[in-house]
Amino acid sequence: MTDQTPTSGGAAAGTRKSSAKPARSRSREFALQALYQHLVGRNEASDIDVFTRDLSGFHKADSAHYDALLYGCTEQAQALDALIGPKLDRSFAEISPVEHAVMWIGVYELQHCLDVPWRVVLNECIELAKDFGGTDGHKYVNAVLNGLAPELRAAEVHADRQAGRIK
Repeated sequence: MTDQTPTSGGAAAGTRKSSAKPARSRSREFALQALYQHLVGRNEASDIDVFTRDLSGFHKADSAHYDALLYGCTEQAQALDALIGPKLDRSFAEISPVEHAVMWIGVYELQHCLDVPWRVVLNECIELAKDFGGTDGHKYVNAVLNGLAPELRAAEVHADRQAGRIK
């Protein structure tokens, strides 16, 4: 990766060790790194994909989920931004590319990965933002995705409210 590619600063308290991460979590991490390259370097998804698959540990990731995230997010970037934009309190130019990519992953999964519960999508994206983003970037990602979840997963969010699992 280039010097601009996000990397984790080590295992912080509460962070899973790399060896204990599920394949889907790993695929999100690799997709985040790839989407970062797309946002910052304006590289084509197919070129980034070739590079990413050669990275150490990729063989432990869910490659099908990684493919869905990388190609889905890059192909649907405008539509994802159209959903995210109204929830922002600043322009996309002022959003860190890490948080931007994490929000793409979250919105894409909320829309297309219905086998993943909405609260898992939020939690995974918050963890990505904590591990790779700025100091409080995870709070911003949480606010945006939590604002979109009732729109994108209305029945699921409503059921959780009815069951008292959320406010």
